[in-house]
Amino acid sequence: MITILDRESVRRAISRLAMQAVEKNEGLDGLVLVGIRTRGVVLAQRMREIIRKTEGAEVPCGVLDIALYRDDLLSGECDAVFKGSEIDFDIDGKNVVLCDDVMYTGRTVRAALSAISSLGRPKSVRLYCLVDRGHRELPFRAEGIGKSVPTSREEQIVVRLEETDGDEGVYLLKKGETFAKENMA
Repeated sequence: MITILDRESVRRAISRLAMQAVEKNEGLDGLVLVGIRTRGVVLAQRMREIIRKTEGAEVPCGVLDIALYRDDLLSGECDAVFKGSEIDFDIDGKNVVLCDDVMYTGRTVRAALSAISSLGRPKSVRLYCLVDRGHRELPFRAEGIGKSVPTSREEQIVVRLEETDGDEGVYLLKKGETFAKENMA
């Protein structure tokens, strides 16, 4: 197991993503944050807090559940559990910052765009990810990336965040490895 980002590197990456989102939006006007369950939600919430501290204003932040929009839902390969989206603001005409922890094939992004479309018609949707590991199967790219990590398909990226996992870091696991806290180097 290789540590890609430690606690401090995760903090810096998320701070950078938050500032990039504000800069790309040319301020806060119309900006909303939407995190994809589960760790994308933490990313969105942390970005919201950074924006609040640096810009002195609140930005709406919501939770997007893509379980019902996955393209493997009926294949029997899907083990996702629908918990529901929590977006209590109008997204029509807004600039949506879509947050996720890892960008891989692009299938999660496709599902997220379908889910967002069911809620309204945003002015724009921009993707911000903590890690981009490559291997796109669909033609999507992130507007903001905390760290690009070239991987093989046999490798795995594990993101651990304090709010969901009790510790913090991004790790690369080789084929056959499993995540264990005692293996952290």
